[in-house]
Amino acid sequence: MVPYAAGAASDITARALSGPVGKDLDGQVIVENLGGASGTIAAGKVLTAPADGYYLFQGSPSELILPTIVNKSTRYKPEDFQWVAPVATSPIIVVVSSALPVQSLDELVQLARSRKAAPLSYGTTGAGTLYNLLGELFIKRTGAEITHVPYKGGAPLIQDLIGGQIDFAFMPYQASYADFAKQGRLRVIGALGSAQSLPAQFKGVQSSADSKALKDFNFSIWTGYAVKKGTPRPVVERLNAAITNALKDPQARDLLEQQAKTIFEPMSVEAGESFYAKEIARYRELVKTTGYELP
Repeated sequence: MVPYAAGAASDITARALSGPVGKDLDGQVIVENLGGASGTIAAGKVLTAPADGYYLFQGSPSELILPTIVNKSTRYKPEDFQWVAPVATSPIIVVVSSALPVQSLDELVQLARSRKAAPLSYGTTGAGTLYNLLGELFIKRTGAEITHVPYKGGAPLIQDLIGGQIDFAFMPYQASYADFAKQGRLRVIGALGSAQSLPAQFKGVQSSADSKALKDFNFSIWTGYAVKKGTPRPVVERLNAAITNALKDPQARDLLEQQAKTIFEPMSVEAGESFYAKEIARYRELVKTTGYELP
């Protein structure tokens, strides 16, 4: 279960791993895309299915953790999921419309601060996601006012960015952005952290560490697999082994690394549960620090 529309980074990850996972399990893995409500519709569908391991949820903090903290209407908790295995961490970049007259993070901040009468707009994959939280942190850090525009996935967001309907976005890196940038259809102006994992084409972009206005504005995002709590332990262990083996597949690894993803080292179910618990606590603290809550 991929909680966003087809064609974006999360979908590419699922399709890269579905073949190897299916081969390991001696069956067919079907990738289902279900966007909407910041991924919570897809999460809810997994949680209403039987706890038998047949529905794997491909999630990140944006669906597994953050909506349950910032949105009081979310009907599940992070603990309603059983962690299975991590996949990879992705760098978060700042992409802007080619029409926006900025070349760096600091220039974006300067322009945003100057647009009091007509605020810049930024797109996200939904309210309450990490990208929405980054927008709120951006406002708090810079004092600039920006307008949030939510989408059902990264693919429609990028199309509107290219079309000039929105001004910028915080996004996990995707290989297609390199082609769009070469064609002049969008511009990558910064990385929220090191740019070292990005292709050579983007090595010169400003990192948040080198930014005056956004220093220490360092973020990345992980992807992992989870099932409904109560799934039998042997099933969870078997799924963990299948995903671990799939991440060793050369073709799958190549596809993920093309997206500038850093693949996790193998992690047992027990180690993964500890990781997940720490991430829940970390994001709860981050939200508490910002005071952010969906209206």
